[in-house]
Amino acid sequence: MGADDKIQNAGEKLAGKSKEAAGKLTGNEKLEAEGKMDQSKSDLKSAGEKVKDAFKKD
Repeated sequence: MGADDKIQNAGEKLAGKSKEAAGKLTGNEKLEAEGKMDQSKSDLKSAGEKVKDAFKKD
């Protein structure tokens, strides 16, 4: 996993957390759900990159 990918995934996760928090504050359930979904996408991308890295080392 390259540094650029790590930074991008961290940024996406942070944006998701921000959306989730904004949704909670405003009572906007749709925005809150979008934030949670963005965080999940970021986690999946990170997991996929870790798997690819594991196979590259062998």
